[in-house]
Amino acid sequence: MNNNSLTPVIPTNITVHLGAPDDTTAKNVTVPFQEYIKNVASSELYPNWPTDALKANILAQISFALNRIYNEWYRSRGYDFDITSLPNYDQTFTEDREFYENIVVIVDSIFNNYIVREGQVQPLFAQYCDGKNVTCEGLSQWGSVNLAQQGKSPLEILKYYYGDNIQIIYNAPLADNVMSYPGFPFELGSAGNMVIIIKRELNRIRQNYPAIPENDESSDIFTVETENSVKAFQNIFNLPVNGIVDKGTWYQIKYIYNSVKKISDLNSEGISPEEATLLYNNELKYQDQGIYIRLLHYLLRTISYFDSELPFLGRPGNMKFDEDTVTMVEAFQKKYDLPITGVVNNVVWAKLIEVYNDVINSIPDKYLAYEDEFFSGRQLSKDISGDDVRRLQKFLLQICRNKKNIPGVRVTGIYDDLTEQSVKVLQEILNLPVNGVVGAATWYDIIKYSKS
Repeated sequence: MNNNSLTPVIPTNITVHLGAPDDTTAKNVTVPFQEYIKNVASSELYPNWPTDALKANILAQISFALNRIYNEWYRSRGYDFDITSLPNYDQTFTEDREFYENIVVIVDSIFNNYIVREGQVQPLFAQYCDGKNVTCEGLSQWGSVNLAQQGKSPLEILKYYYGDNIQIIYNAPLADNVMSYPGFPFELGSAGNMVIIIKRELNRIRQNYPAIPENDESSDIFTVETENSVKAFQNIFNLPVNGIVDKGTWYQIKYIYNSVKKISDLNSEGISPEEATLLYNNELKYQDQGIYIRLLHYLLRTISYFDSELPFLGRPGNMKFDEDTVTMVEAFQKKYDLPITGVVNNVVWAKLIEVYNDVINSIPDKYLAYEDEFFSGRQLSKDISGDDVRRLQKFLLQICRNKKNIPGVRVTGIYDDLTEQSVKVLQEILNLPVNGVVGAATWYDIIKYSKS
């Protein structure tokens, strides 16, 4: 997927299960995606067919495979592969087979093109059959030969079978095939693109399962409202009802979302470009700017303060990913045996959060007097409760008493209306986004402001 959207990419590799999905004796093989398509095309097509018929069929085979990968059709069901080798489930793949020379040339020229319906982003579930022994709703392989002999182009052949509202996406980007689950759970107080995805998918599932409460998709914060939606989903689908989106809940949501939208169906409801757009890049890198850079700086600064092996990062309020940030990220990656790229992706985020939580849970005795000043790691918003809310309210009360420029606060441990109003006033004073949510940047500035 691209950095700021859920649009498809051409995977570097694809993992094929050499048997039926539930055949545990069958092995998996991982091969380059181009090699996979050459294998499928050489297994299912005749090399003496017209070139335009071969191109139309190969585009259908590419789109079919990409649809399986994009939807994590098998991985969302707990399997460790992307597609099977059997035509009654997917497409024919024959291990170690030789490829036809002209098919190799065609695949090399079009392997990063695929079919979509207009107004949708997911690769078309390009169902097809041979057209002689088996007929189906999609493309007829032998029928495509007749159409090519009539002079029709590959796109004209595809439109004949799939409808006029399809188009070909050319030169799609290549990237590693990465599972959508980021590697760590999301829960009350989490934030980011993954929370947006969860909200969107739960809201769509809600149309079929109205017992699931609606979510505000304009916010990337995992609120009490989101937690209630997750719990309702977990209850309906017999998962542990804890409001936490772990790997099991993540993929169950994805599976049900794909099912209600019929993503792996020739006539799918589809995913629109708007639904596939994310608020933030999936990676933070040099020269990026924004509130999430402040969070990154806060985490790095806190970790390095207690770890002499890491260079200390100054300017915690800076919102730009500068040279110092690159140096710090690379040092962190080196220490924790991560690829040294200077780029913060989901893997780096997961490790940062893990290390930060370890740090604040084991503060040396000499720093315990400052324990209340450390950000708890979760975004605080309306109706959340806990000791971290109580600590926030104590600092707000101190500001209220000394400066008298916020509405007020009651130290209850519950993030109520008055707490939210006071936070919004302070965010405006401190030139922060006025959303009533206390993340690391707002937390840091509130603590600093309370002492000024």
